[in-house]
Amino acid sequence: MYYPLSQITSNLYTNGGEYVYKSNQENYTGYYWKTSNGKIYTGKTPQDIPTSELISANSNPLNPVLQNSSIPVIINQNDFENTNYINVKSIDTSQIALTPTYYPTQPTQQDYQIGEFRRYFCKKTNEIQYIEISKDQFDLLVAKDPQILWQLYFPFFIPWDITGNKEQVARVNKNIVDLTMKNLRLPRFNDYIKNDYTKYYK
Repeated sequence: MYYPLSQITSNLYTNGGEYVYKSNQENYTGYYWKTSNGKIYTGKTPQDIPTSELISANSNPLNPVLQNSSIPVIINQNDFENTNYINVKSIDTSQIALTPTYYPTQPTQQDYQIGEFRRYFCKKTNEIQYIEISKDQFDLLVAKDPQILWQLYFPFFIPWDITGNKEQVARVNKNIVDLTMKNLRLPRFNDYIKNDYTKYYK
């Protein structure tokens, strides 16, 4: 992209909490520059590539601080099923939203015939916390369904090889994880899956 020098302010810096990536609402810390029409980008100058657009954290729809007035009551799955808990706490059940819970998808026999399947995950938007989830939970998050606390989680999936040459399977899965971490800005996601690139392999 090109902007005349008269239309940009460069070499700005933020310690975090001011801006987030427009693409995935991750908090941004570092240098940035902005245009005369209010656009904000990463880097010291437009020549500092790759450049990603930023938005104000105050305009971030996933910012939990701004959502406090509208976020439903957060309880876990066990509490949701416990009607006594709901009665005692006098919680308005119409305002209850479940948080994503660990529920990994298991490959089926048909998946093994195909050679791969999808693994579903979500990341908490305001911290480095991952959860492997079911496809049902993934679909709810993507649809921003009020049944689940979608405001605080970023859903994603990865294709996962499960048959073939074991070394090649590991290499392919590692490459997929590395590429997903880079493209979606998912720090330490490989640590979450414990760098186990032959999980479910047969």
